[in-house]
Amino acid sequence: MKVVLVSAVALLDKDNRVLLAQRPKGKSMEGLWEFPGGKVEPGESPEGALVRELHEELGIETWNSCLAPLTFASHSYDDFHLLMPLFACRKWNGIVSPREGQALAWVHAEKLKDYPMPAADIPLIPILRDWL
Repeated sequence: MKVVLVSAVALLDKDNRVLLAQRPKGKSMEGLWEFPGGKVEPGESPEGALVRELHEELGIETWNSCLAPLTFASHSYDDFHLLMPLFACRKWNGIVSPREGQALAWVHAEKLKDYPMPAADIPLIPILRDWL
């Protein structure tokens, strides 16, 4: 089974709310809410992938030094196995804006369970809630 490395981030605002992005129509798992991020390209670090993805998807700038490793997901889907480190980030420049037509929501940790998420993301919720 192919292993896919995806890097994700829990962006945290001053009120300790977490940013979720809704997968747009036409993408796999459309309509589900997830932590922003994306595939790690060859030669890229997980942190470097997040810096790139946050700029491309949300129009913000951050740095490797602002990404704190928090936990990870390891989940088998039908046709691949996902390995996804989750970082926490509290510092960035710019205003978060949806550049790919995705809906965004700032959510308090205790409300994350109210948002339908991909199976790999669900075990991350209690870890993030306990950390905050």
